[in-house]
Amino acid sequence: MRKPVILALIAAVAIPSMVQAQSMGEVRQSQREVREQRQDLRDAQRYGDRRDVREAREDLRDARREAREDWRDYRRTHREAYRRPAYIGPRGYVYRPVAAGYRFQPHYYSARYVISDPWRYRLPRTSGYNRWVRYGNDVVLVNVRTGRVLEVHNGFFW
Repeated sequence: MRKPVILALIAAVAIPSMVQAQSMGEVRQSQREVREQRQDLRDAQRYGDRRDVREAREDLRDARREAREDWRDYRRTHREAYRRPAYIGPRGYVYRPVAAGYRFQPHYYSARYVISDPWRYRLPRTSGYNRWVRYGNDVVLVNVRTGRVLEVHNGFFW
C-alpha cells in the first residue's frame, strides 16, 4: 500500500516540472524554427521564383504564429515572472497607450525603467541604441538615442 502512495506523490511532484521544461523547450524550438524559416525566405528571394518566395513567406508566418503561441503558453504557466511591483512613473506621469513611432521624453527611458535582463521575460535581444523599457504594465522597445518607440507589448505585466 505504501508503494502506490509514494509513486503517486512522486508523480505529483515530477509531472508539473516536466510540463514546465517541455514548455521552455517548445519556446526554444519555435524560435529556432523562425530563424530557419527566415533563412529559407532569404534563399528563396535570392534563388527562387515567385511561388518559392510566397511559400517561404507563408512558412515564416506560420512559424512566427507558433512561436507566439508557445510564448503565450510559457507566460501563462510562469505568471510569477511577470508580476512586478506597481509602476511609479516620472513626475507628471499619466498613462496613455503608445504605438510604434511615438516619441518618449528621456526620463521615461532612464536606467530606472530599462529592463536589464530581457531574456528573463523571453523578449528578443536588443542591439545598438535600442532598449526594452517598462511603461506602466506595458513593455516598449525604445531607441534611446531618438526616444522613438519601435515596438510595444501592451499588458505585458500582470
